[in-house]
Amino acid sequence: MLEFFKKLMQGRSKVPKLDVTKRFQLVSRVGQGSMSKVWRAVDGYNGRTVALKLLDIEKTKRLEARFKGIKTPKPTEGDVALKLKHPHIVQTFEVGITTNNEQYLVMEFVEGVSLSYLVDVQNEVMQRNRLKFMIELGEAIEYFHRQNWIHRDICPRNILLDTDYSIKLIDFGLVVPNTPEFQAPGNRTGTANYMAPELIKRQRTDQRIDIFSYAVTCYEMYAKRLPWEAAETLDAVVQHINNPPEDLKRHCPDIDPRVAHVIMKGLCVEPRDRWQTMGQLLEKLREVRADETVKPAPAAKPKPKSK
Repeated sequence: MLEFFKKLMQGRSKVPKLDVTKRFQLVSRVGQGSMSKVWRAVDGYNGRTVALKLLDIEKTKRLEARFKGIKTPKPTEGDVALKLKHPHIVQTFEVGITTNNEQYLVMEFVEGVSLSYLVDVQNEVMQRNRLKFMIELGEAIEYFHRQNWIHRDICPRNILLDTDYSIKLIDFGLVVPNTPEFQAPGNRTGTANYMAPELIKRQRTDQRIDIFSYAVTCYEMYAKRLPWEAAETLDAVVQHINNPPEDLKRHCPDIDPRVAHVIMKGLCVEPRDRWQTMGQLLEKLREVRADETVKPAPAAKPKPKSK
């Protein structure tokens, strides 16, 4: 355990503060999370178009204050992002501190759309690629879990699709290590409608909260709605977490029953009843994908009878 954090902290070397306005041309705002602003920017060092993320100082302090009393410090978003190398996770090139004392991240700029947009429009792209999106997102989370992290905020707005409609998982501001002290009850953070019941109830959590959030996201891909009535506040979410989710087949009668089973099992209220790992879940989805890929050869036409 100690070795894990030693390796993590090695990445925090002392670097000069950066005046981002001198190095970057800020082209346009492309997003704003609950704790940050994101700019489309051109890097003056190499001319590359990047996403420049600036973390809000006060909001970041409030988040980190939730982890006071823990012996090992909560890793920063930059600590996490720099270590992630996966085709379905947005790449981070550089992190540091600005001259205004903001944490910044320089990331690849993803030209495309958010998954939340495709959930809303339910166009042909979504309808033809749902299973592909599920598998790619699952592979990103599986990799993330193998690196011993819990994402804590899997939801459509934190998933982008590039121009090839390839999944890119983003936003690591709420990430914590998958270690006992960070699994302890009490820290209820995330997006309310995607929070696992044990997180809402302030019970001990682990990587299975990401599996629950993933299943909610996949449910939306098919049904264009949440498994429960949408709630505007966390208090409203608390009211329905003990109710079973609506059967996905009720909203999508043509869905492959195996896919529906994967999603519904991921939504189980009790963590022990869910998929225990993303690997188990992905194995089932890949079986469905393989069956869809293998198409029977067309029957040979009978030869005409000779007269």
